[in-house]
Formats: sequence, structure tokens, C-alpha cells
Amino acid sequence: MDMQQIMEQARLMQQQLADAQDSMGDITVTASAGGGMVKVAATADMKLTSVEIDPEAVDPDDIGMLEDLVLTAVNAVLEKANQVANDQVAGIAGGLNIPGLF
Repeated sequence: MDMQQIMEQARLMQQQLADAQDSMGDITVTASAGGGMVKVAATADMKLTSVEIDPEAVDPDDIGMLEDLVLTAVNAVLEKANQVANDQVAGIAGGLNIPGLF
């Protein structure tokens, strides 16, 4: 391969990565905690889009439990969003581990 081919491949990969990053906001993942009592959704660009709390999860005498359920669900959905983003980039990068992409 000559240098011009390498540069063209790098430019193409850069464009594909930019397109993938732009589409991350269109990919939604969900997670729940407490048997579905707390449900959250987020996009692959790590933005929370919704939080649903079952009224039965609200116990004024145990706010700590609700806080734990919300925290668990949010962490789970962000982990899923991160994995989806990494999978998108890995497909483009052809298995190359390029630091700083995500």
C-alpha cells in the first residue's frame, strides 16, 4: 500500500467515525431496577431521556431504597449506552484499539 492509499483509508475511517458519533443520539437503550419499579432510558451519546418510577416504589419511610433503585438503573443504562457506542466504533475501526475514541 502506498501512502496515498493509507491517507485515503484514514480519511474514510475518520468520516465513518464522525457519522457514527452523530448517530449515537438516535440509538436508545433501556435498563430497570427493582423488578421494573424504576426504568430509565438513555441514548448512546450518554444522555438520559426518561425516568419512570412505579408509584409502589415510593415509600416515604424508605426514600433510601428508591434512591438506590434510581442509581442502579441509571448506572445500568449508562453502561449499556457506553457498550453500544464502543461496539459501533469497534466495527468501524476494524478491531483497532484507538485510544480516546470513546
